[in-house]
Amino acid sequence: MSDLMRYGKKKLRIEGSRRSALDMARGRLVLISAIFSLAYILIAARVVDLSLIQGQLANYHVARGGQSVPFNLADEEKLRRGDIVDRNGVLLATSLETESLFADPKIIIDPAGAAEALVKIFPDLTYGDLLRKLQGNGRFTWIKRNLTPTEQSLILALGEPGLSFKTEYKRIYPQGDMAPHIVGFTNVDGKGLAGVERSFDDYLSGDHVKPLQLTIDTRIQHILLENLTEAIALFDGIGGAGVVMDVRNGEILAAASAPIFDPHSPKNKDALFNHLTLGVYEMGSTFKIFSTAALLEYENISMGHEFNTLEPLKRGRFRISDYHPEKHKLTTPEVFMLSSNIGSALMGEMVGTERMKSFYADLGLLSPLELEIGEIGKPLVPSPWRDISTLTASYGHGIAVAPLQMVTAASSIINGGILLKPTVILDENAANKSQDSTELRIVSPQTAHRMRQLLRLVVTDGTGKNADVEGYRVGGKTGTSEKIVNGKYVSSKRLSSFVGFFPMDAPRYAVFVMVDEPKGTKKSFGYATGGWVAAPAVGNIIGAMAPLLGVQPTHVPKEEDLAAPLRRYIADKEGKHLVSY
Repeated sequence: MSDLMRYGKKKLRIEGSRRSALDMARGRLVLISAIFSLAYILIAARVVDLSLIQGQLANYHVARGGQSVPFNLADEEKLRRGDIVDRNGVLLATSLETESLFADPKIIIDPAGAAEALVKIFPDLTYGDLLRKLQGNGRFTWIKRNLTPTEQSLILALGEPGLSFKTEYKRIYPQGDMAPHIVGFTNVDGKGLAGVERSFDDYLSGDHVKPLQLTIDTRIQHILLENLTEAIALFDGIGGAGVVMDVRNGEILAAASAPIFDPHSPKNKDALFNHLTLGVYEMGSTFKIFSTAALLEYENISMGHEFNTLEPLKRGRFRISDYHPEKHKLTTPEVFMLSSNIGSALMGEMVGTERMKSFYADLGLLSPLELEIGEIGKPLVPSPWRDISTLTASYGHGIAVAPLQMVTAASSIINGGILLKPTVILDENAANKSQDSTELRIVSPQTAHRMRQLLRLVVTDGTGKNADVEGYRVGGKTGTSEKIVNGKYVSSKRLSSFVGFFPMDAPRYAVFVMVDEPKGTKKSFGYATGGWVAAPAVGNIIGAMAPLLGVQPTHVPKEEDLAAPLRRYIADKEGKHLVSY
């Protein structure tokens, strides 16, 4: 073999060894690169899992009552509810930013110690419940919503990595328990549960610009609530209701139901009940406004017409009598002024069943009230409606409606005879709107004027004297009814009310007060009727609110008063006329 061949073979061996080494190096490099790539992929996947997937799952699944329910952080903006304000811009409801505490049980270091520490910060929580949550298998569980800054500071001082905070919005009611039955309240998640908060939940939760403005006037609301609660306390009642309404457009300036509650902590179920709109009651003699108006509208009888009220009225097995019977026949004004059940039943008999039932239906007394809140009661109406039902319904017996329903119907008569629709939402354009030609006329202007005279007479000469306020020409009607317990009327359990209007020559406002189960006092000579219980409260409310609303007092001599023309129809006990009580 030549040297050249030997050199060639040697060179091939060297190059083969080098190539093998290079191939081995390349393989190792590829392996190392693959390992590093896989490691990076695993790390990246874990980062995505922790930061996105697990995070969103934690946000989406919130432990409540041991179950997981949806909770979408993308909807966080919806929790910042819109404000609710009164007609003057006073804040009634708003949302404030707060921190809420949650835990990730997977990274809680010491569940028992954390639970023990949390109980000290939140005494209303229980150790056992907290321990159960903190040692659970989930990644998210609520501990406490809407913390105070102090509570948040104490949590941070614990140094527990498994405890974290989430920014939320807490509903605040700056006026407290002033108007909770109308404004309503929300749950911890900001969902409306009652009142305007519930009815306008979508609007308040949505993308809105302006606050929701109510017709409520905080000043008038305070006056109403103060006098209502005083009347309930004075006569040892168990509750009541009241309202102030503009009879020209149905705007509710104040509305109250008692007992009241704190919307921040609505726990008393009895207090949550809205007696003004949800409760339905036999409203007693306030219904004589409707039977008298129907008689004047359909029969056009004179004020001198006399009704025989000397003896109880008997129809079949029914017997209708007066609380304080008079010893002489009563004229039309006297029946209304002295609140005679017999006289009112005779009026209903003259009107007739079909016309009376139709008249009540037109007034909206036979169907649920239309209002922008959901707490509305359904009237209890005689079924079938017999002739005797017409007689008893003429003085508010045997038919039950919501108090606001009665006030609205009465206002529809004295405002000139146009059916009124109550509202708690302020319409900025209402003042610029002309009267709708489709508005339903209930009674003629002549009947409306005569009813205003009769209502004024009740206050100047009849059962509503305690509601009179000098200079404001108050008119109104008392109402006293017995409550039904176990299917029977109980004389010791009454509803005493008074609905007033002023000024009667050109009515602007209706004021109503009702007290549930009042008891007589020495000051009321043992009486617990509407004239003694509710009428004084209405007078006090009118005296306080009128100056705030710019209603100027006008002093009119009694002989020139709106009720003066009716006094000549009032008879004394001997049957002589031209006598003024």
